[in-house]
Amino acid sequence: MPPELKFTSANFQTEVIGSDVPVMVDFWASWCLPCKAIEPILSELAEDYKGKVKIGKINVDQNRKIASQCGIQGLPTFILFSSGRVIDRRTGSQSKSQLKEMLNRVS
Repeated sequence: MPPELKFTSANFQTEVIGSDVPVMVDFWASWCLPCKAIEPILSELAEDYKGKVKIGKINVDQNRKIASQCGIQGLPTFILFSSGRVIDRRTGSQSKSQLKEMLNRVS
């Protein structure tokens, strides 16, 4: 099951940039196989970090403007935001431990 949070152009400013807690955003697309493969890991992490870090996804094909503004050039791309600023950014398939290392920077 994918993370519950779905970010879009309509809620990105409020839910990500304006969030009171850090946010990790998974930039993905339906045709991206590594994006699909990592969904179970993201669900586990969303549960593990509940209340400390918001974890969610944004479909780059449906939200091209946000993807462009964030400089997305490869998928999946994970960007960790805190107080509206980019804290960490990783592109390509990541292991659970690599993503935890990223999340532990803000939790």
